Amino acid sequence: MRSLRTKISLITLIITVIAVVVVTLTSVLFIRNTEHRKSDQLLLLLCETGERNLDYYFNSVEKSVKKMSSYAEKDLEGLEEEQLLAHTERVKDYFDQIAGKTNGVLTYYYRLDPEVCGNVKGFWFTNLDGKDFVEHEVTDITQYDTQDTSKLVWFTVPKYTGNAVWLPPYLTESLDDVRVISYNVPIYYRGQFIGVIGIEIDHSTMAEQVQSIKLYNNGYAFLTDAEGGLLYHPRIDLAQLTEDEKPVLPEGVMSESTFTNYTFDGVDKEAAWLKLSNGMRLYVSVPVNETEGDWQKMINRILIAAAIVLVLAGLLIHFFMGNFTRPLKQLTEAAIQTDQGNYDFTLDYNGNDEVGVLTKTFKRMADHMKEHISDLNKRAYVDALTGVRNKGAYTNYIEDMQAKIDADEEKPEFAIGVFDCDDLKTVNDLYGHDKGDIYLKTASRMICKVFQHSPVFRIGGDEFAVILRNDDYRYREELVAAFEKASAESCKTNENRWEQVSVAIGIAEYNPALDHSVTDTMRRADKVMYINKKKKKQEMG
Repeated sequence: MRSLRTKISLITLIITVIAVVVVTLTSVLFIRNTEHRKSDQLLLLLCETGERNLDYYFNSVEKSVKKMSSYAEKDLEGLEEEQLLAHTERVKDYFDQIAGKTNGVLTYYYRLDPEVCGNVKGFWFTNLDGKDFVEHEVTDITQYDTQDTSKLVWFTVPKYTGNAVWLPPYLTESLDDVRVISYNVPIYYRGQFIGVIGIEIDHSTMAEQVQSIKLYNNGYAFLTDAEGGLLYHPRIDLAQLTEDEKPVLPEGVMSESTFTNYTFDGVDKEAAWLKLSNGMRLYVSVPVNETEGDWQKMINRILIAAAIVLVLAGLLIHFFMGNFTRPLKQLTEAAIQTDQGNYDFTLDYNGNDEVGVLTKTFKRMADHMKEHISDLNKRAYVDALTGVRNKGAYTNYIEDMQAKIDADEEKPEFAIGVFDCDDLKTVNDLYGHDKGDIYLKTASRMICKVFQHSPVFRIGGDEFAVILRNDDYRYREELVAAFEKASAESCKTNENRWEQVSVAIGIAEYNPALDHSVTDTMRRADKVMYINKKKKKQEMG
């Protein structure tokens, strides 16, 4: 058993430790988790937004080109010059419909391999002013070695690989070195390479979407290909660099994890990346020192948190001291109430100390007294013969109803039923009082069974009362009919008079216009019962 002095010392020590731990954990967790989580979420959110926008753009181009390539291969009927001329005209008409519905198209083309047909070259349409597509003179493929994939890449790469391919940004010499990216699909006829269908989109349109992604003061987005080749960087003009001059991505950029850290130009950075549908990788990068936030604000927050913890510690000590004195106050108040004969009080202290032992002992004594008094009260308000409530309980019940009605706490919507057992004196005289008791018990059980949702009282030797409320009140006529039917059935099926239930019934609904009190309703129900009793005697002759 610990003394109160020991408990105070222990609790003070525990609160001090808690204060130090909370301040320390607040500092560490706030710095390490909150800032990192926020920056990671922002990086990934921006990356996902950029991915959706770019994928939508690239997918619309892929869909259009694939639709055209499928149409072209199905439309091929042969490799004769006349057949190819008619074929390219049909493809041109269909391509004009498709390209006009595809956003961001700079050029579209269908070029035939000179090795298949030297006279039929195909077509090339451009839209440099953003208004309408106009047919442009096609590039003379015969001037190039189609086996060299470093030249005329839009044609040579699909021919060499045999697959549809997104090409990294390149300059279109025939259009005054406009920088474009393109999606190209090789066309085959019976297994033989025929040519290439493709769409070029303006590199600047893609760059604008990437450039719009910004975070903090120095965060930005950039694009690479699947192998780590830099395709676009907002701070590096790739168009002015040769292939050999293009920078190599720093170590750590090509990570398999969504989040990665690397160093660029002496600045530590963290980035989030997602793979685009065309194989490119979109990165959103930000300097690490910006994600760590403002150190001065962080220190202020830590100091504020420490102050709050210390204040809470003081409040907790004060609170626990109050807890120690509260059981003593409760015991004092309980002793006063016990002296006045009131045992209905609360003692909730269960400590294993001197006050706790005293509280538990006092509580047990009070509980014993309450149980004893409760048992006496229960016996005082229950009819010993039938088990229903007695007249005293009835008096208390209607007094409580009247008080609630007077205080407007209860809607006065109820009825009172009075039941009088016929010929109880005759049963007692002819068969004995034990049979009369059976008669009363049988009648009581039937009343309780039919009016099972209403309180039943025995208010006289052979008289019962029922308070009808809610559904029993609303369906009182049906319940009375059910009771009379059950009563009649008992008279038919039982030969012994004391087992036959014959009861006169009177029901009166509470009516404020007629009744000044609940007792007035009871009197009206009693009158109805006597009228019913008299009527039954007349019918029996």
